[in-house]
Amino acid sequence: MLEIIRELQGWNLKNELWSGALNTLNTIIQNDKLRELMSLLEDLYPEPISITTINDLLWFDPEFIYEQLEITDE
Repeated sequence: MLEIIRELQGWNLKNELWSGALNTLNTIIQNDKLRELMSLLEDLYPEPISITTINDLLWFDPEFIYEQLEITDE
């Protein structure tokens, strides 16, 4: 299996995600929490991970992400 590892900056993340993860990311951006998201991801995943893992976390567990970033429903 070919494994490719690359660094992503927060502003690049939007080009890599799909489906429901984009909705979560847009909410994070609207709340000016992109930098905090990147720090959270680094804390949760100290080893390299796939973009699919990030996408799935944002898509299927937005409540956890919002709680960690202190984003509340308005």
